[in-house]
Amino acid sequence: MASNSTNAKLTSGSIYKHLIRLSIPAAMGMVFNTLYNLTDFWFAGLLSDNALAGVSIAGSVFFILLAIGIGLQTGTSAVIAPEIGAGDETGVAEWVNQAFGLSLIFSVVTMLLGWLLADKLVLFLGAEPQIAPLANQYLEITLAGSAAFILTFMAAGALMAMGDTVTNRNVLMVGFFANFLLNPLFTFVLDFGVRGLALATVVIKVASALYLFRVLAIKTGHWPKPAFNFFKILDLLKQVLPASLNMLTVILGGFISVAYIGRFGSDHIAGYAVGLRLEQVLLLPALGLNAAVMAISGQNFGAGHYDRVRETYTKGLYVGLGMAAVSIPIMVFLSPTLMGVFTESEVIKNTGASYLKIDAIAFYAYVVLFLSVALLQSIKRPMFPMVLGIARQFVVPASINYLLIVLLGYPMLSIFYTIISVVVISAFVSYWYTRRTINAL
Repeated sequence: MASNSTNAKLTSGSIYKHLIRLSIPAAMGMVFNTLYNLTDFWFAGLLSDNALAGVSIAGSVFFILLAIGIGLQTGTSAVIAPEIGAGDETGVAEWVNQAFGLSLIFSVVTMLLGWLLADKLVLFLGAEPQIAPLANQYLEITLAGSAAFILTFMAAGALMAMGDTVTNRNVLMVGFFANFLLNPLFTFVLDFGVRGLALATVVIKVASALYLFRVLAIKTGHWPKPAFNFFKILDLLKQVLPASLNMLTVILGGFISVAYIGRFGSDHIAGYAVGLRLEQVLLLPALGLNAAVMAISGQNFGAGHYDRVRETYTKGLYVGLGMAAVSIPIMVFLSPTLMGVFTESEVIKNTGASYLKIDAIAFYAYVVLFLSVALLQSIKRPMFPMVLGIARQFVVPASINYLLIVLLGYPMLSIFYTIISVVVISAFVSYWYTRRTINAL
């Protein structure tokens, strides 16, 4: 590698300081990324309520691509961080190249599957005849840029393992401001409509991937090159696939929720989608903390510092509790005002505000889940989060909501109460399992 100084060693020093130093830029980057998505919603709303609903549904479909990207980011970080903790510079560079190669394979597969299944998924989510074409217009462009999305995630994961969350924050921040300029240009000036929103995103992601790879080249001493060592890719897949499947269950769970909400109309889907994005903004500090916990525990696991792994989990939970104390009142008291920024439709506004108020009950449970999953993935134990995710996101909500909505005719808000009930129970289970696992190290 170019120099040890390019990578932050997290195997010594104050864990609280490392948590803060890494989580703040990671959270800020996620804030800008979520604001980026909300910007698309805002400009779609300026086009029409139909465009807003179409982009909302397209976003739910596009989350499949994000599941693969996030899994690759997590898996890349999981294999690189222990190498850094163990001081193996050659191993770090080799894993970067293998992750690059796997990213290219995933990019082609994702693009082809997306084009084959997008129409069916849009209809499955309940898109009405005037909504479906708009959702498909957005998807056809974003799927063409699949490689840029996936490579950006992979590079961000490698940098996170190296203790660098600042570079990705800067990329996401610049991307947000670029999106604010390119969206009106492509959408209104050049009159591309919904396609313009998607085109702006692809252009920005291509530039982001190139910049992140340039930083990786500086840190590793050479420009990353795709490599395809069968056994290394197999080891990488053992980390990537459970993480991707775990994220995919989140997406499928979202599909299930959106499909049931769609029984009450597309305006309710739009309200839920915007409310969900607003909730994600409030959860971003916890997700930044999640990234910090993964980097710190991964490096210490590689160095054999298991006491610091346990300490990282405990202190992360304390920091997350403080975050929840700030965010919960915002969800409860300011949700109608926040929803009003994006739409004048009372139906959309009321649905989003109701979701935020109800889901505030489960806010800290989300934090516990995030940190437990991050800790387990960082010590290369990704299977339990995947199994829990399948139950939490897919099997249980699908069964309960079918009973309540289809068979018993309960109102839409029962879907939101199902979500929080499952999250709280899952948080208790994940905490118990994570404690048992790290205590056995």
